[in-house]
Amino acid sequence: MDDLRSSVRAFLRSYDFTPAVDAWNGGWDEDFTRALAARGWVGMTIPQEYGGAGRTFLERYAVTEELLAAGAPVSAHWIADRQTAPSLLAHGTEEQKREFLPAIARGECFFAIGMSEPDSGSDLASVRTAAERTGGGWLLTGTKVWTSGAHRAHAILVLARTEPHDPSARHDGLSQFIVDLRAPGVTIRPILTMGGEHHFNEVAFTGVYVPGDRLLGRVGDGWRQVTSELGYERSGPERFLSTLPLLDEAAAATRRGELPHHPDLGRHIARITGLRHMSQGVARALEAGETADVEAALVKVLGTTLEGDIVEFAARLGMADPLLTAAQLRRAGFTLRGGTNEILRGVIARGLGLR
Repeated sequence: MDDLRSSVRAFLRSYDFTPAVDAWNGGWDEDFTRALAARGWVGMTIPQEYGGAGRTFLERYAVTEELLAAGAPVSAHWIADRQTAPSLLAHGTEEQKREFLPAIARGECFFAIGMSEPDSGSDLASVRTAAERTGGGWLLTGTKVWTSGAHRAHAILVLARTEPHDPSARHDGLSQFIVDLRAPGVTIRPILTMGGEHHFNEVAFTGVYVPGDRLLGRVGDGWRQVTSELGYERSGPERFLSTLPLLDEAAAATRRGELPHHPDLGRHIARITGLRHMSQGVARALEAGETADVEAALVKVLGTTLEGDIVEFAARLGMADPLLTAAQLRRAGFTLRGGTNEILRGVIARGLGLR
């Protein structure tokens, strides 16, 4: 594993990029993604028969951690690699696997997530986007929001209602579809951040035809599929390393005598260490095919809280750095994406039998 980390660090030293906070969400660089893919560092856990490297979740974790710590521009392949590929492996047909997985591993196929909807917050069970059977496929109508990278991605994995909404069984009647983002009837509108950046989008589907072979998994099994997918989304090191480049710069400035020594620097480093152990534990569970919903929610809640605390810490120290400015503008999203911390505390409480 040390050799793998050394190889990634050597590559990062050789590649010209500007380190950034939250680079996994806003750092889109397709050339960088293809360079990683050429070294076998995209689609690492995809089996070799589908064009991947066939490596372990912990090996992928080591590479991911090095990329995040460096603030590298990884967002182009992030969603496809992190959760679309595992979803395809778990629920996809053989044809779907052979079409999409090799392209993901080559760094040539990018995905967006179609879960959140207007006025729904983190309540996925309130999905109103609907898919109706028609001939050999489906007609998709509805709207998704906060779809990172949809204006650049090739496809989106959409959660939609395939049966009428039953308030007494809110999690039933949901299915997932692989939707071409260039299909007729798809409209993508930008959602700009406070800093004027464009990586979020609103995606509207107006009678979009989805072929029958683009159903992922089984009809009506969408809720189970999505909740298992969220384990990958919520538990990774991106949930506590988005602001590590900022903390690293604060530590370097302290060593140079440009900032005063402060005990919170050590406290934050200790918190990161603890979260690494928790996150790696989830990676081991996922590799073993185990459910880790509660553990993933814990990583997300504690990690995104830490990220915000690091921003406050850097500001209190009086740092004057572009990384701090960017982190302050992005901070509001840390505890929202992937499920709000309020919602996830409910997930944790129920999982621990406290509610």
